[in-house]
Amino acid sequence: MKKILIPTDFSDQAENALKVAVQLAKKHNSEIYLLHTLELPLAKVDPLNTVQSLPEALYFMRLAHKQFEELLKKDYLKGLNVHEIVEFHEIFKGVFQVCKKYDIDLIVMGSHGTNGFKEMIIGSNTEKVVRTSEVPVLVVKKEHPVFKVDDFVFASNFGKDYESSYKKATKFAKLLQAKMHLLMVNTASNFMTTDDAKNRIETFAKCSDFDNYTVNIYNDMNVEKGIMNFSKSISADLIGMCTHGRQGISHFFNGSISEDLVNHAKRPVMTFKIE
Repeated sequence: MKKILIPTDFSDQAENALKVAVQLAKKHNSEIYLLHTLELPLAKVDPLNTVQSLPEALYFMRLAHKQFEELLKKDYLKGLNVHEIVEFHEIFKGVFQVCKKYDIDLIVMGSHGTNGFKEMIIGSNTEKVVRTSEVPVLVVKKEHPVFKVDDFVFASNFGKDYESSYKKATKFAKLLQAKMHLLMVNTASNFMTTDDAKNRIETFAKCSDFDNYTVNIYNDMNVEKGIMNFSKSISADLIGMCTHGRQGISHFFNGSISEDLVNHAKRPVMTFKIE
């Protein structure tokens, strides 16, 4: 994990994400990339030509750089390699391009807690970042003076389609020195016996050489509640889930789980794209 991207609007929620990213960067000797996006017409913006550029574009560029200057004075950023980036794109397009250009390993984003994606620091486009990102996304809901992941819940139906995402998750679990709790939620409409579920999870887990995990089957009214209730029962530090790229979180598992899980989960959530 050499390069961490933090989209920012300079809000408290964005700074919560930055502080978590800083802790990870210091521990793993990573570089920090701070991205601020300006949703202005790119064709009309030329920082080298003030005559043709939109006055508002220049104003917001200067404002962004001033905010970056103030942010970079923070004591907790001292000693880190921090890059500031201003892009004239919608946020999810800006994130996508920056990830490609700089070979980003992880995106860390802030959120307004239980209000979830609808109140994200960068608005409804955050959902698009999670949907389209090929890079794992860590969503932080509050300030974490000490961000430490001991217990990492990875919820899935453990079909073969999820093996690539699981391998990405295990890499982060190793990096964070966390125990993974593999979770299948049983519901009345999608029931599986305990023995069958355990066998399925154990078979699935063999796709990776990661062995620091537990196998868990949890019964609940629906998958979202099951994940949240199980995570609460073990005081999990992080919830891992999969996304189908452009199909979105609504196609998680068998296409039945809603975005309510991310909207309502109080714990940090990390998403991994299914390839």
